[in-house]
Amino acid sequence: MTNPHKGRTGVERIVRATGYSIEGLATAYRGESAFRQETWLAVLLIPLSFWLGRNWVEVALLAGSVMLVLVVELLNSGIESAIDRVSFEMHDLSKRAKDLASAAVFLSLLLCAGIWLAALWQRFGAAT
Repeated sequence: MTNPHKGRTGVERIVRATGYSIEGLATAYRGESAFRQETWLAVLLIPLSFWLGRNWVEVALLAGSVMLVLVVELLNSGIESAIDRVSFEMHDLSKRAKDLASAAVFLSLLLCAGIWLAALWQRFGAAT
């Protein structure tokens, strides 16, 4: 049996996939307060990364760590939605999946904070 949604190719597939991605971002922004907060943080931090970073590698690490938080938050929201689609009933495996996804967000936030603190320390706090 073939999937009727997989028949598109070429430019049509790219256009539709882009539309689905934009729809997903809008859904996350409207429905997930954590994603909304992280988006506004990204709006502030990504331009700031171009000022704080001294070369392209530092800018990439600073901006990339912020983008990673958004990516992981989207995956977390997707996992939570899939679990909720199956059942709202409390179940050990549902809790485990949600806790693991939440832990991934937490680790991405720690990584981001560590990179930004190290960059700020190098730029302003280190004795020269």
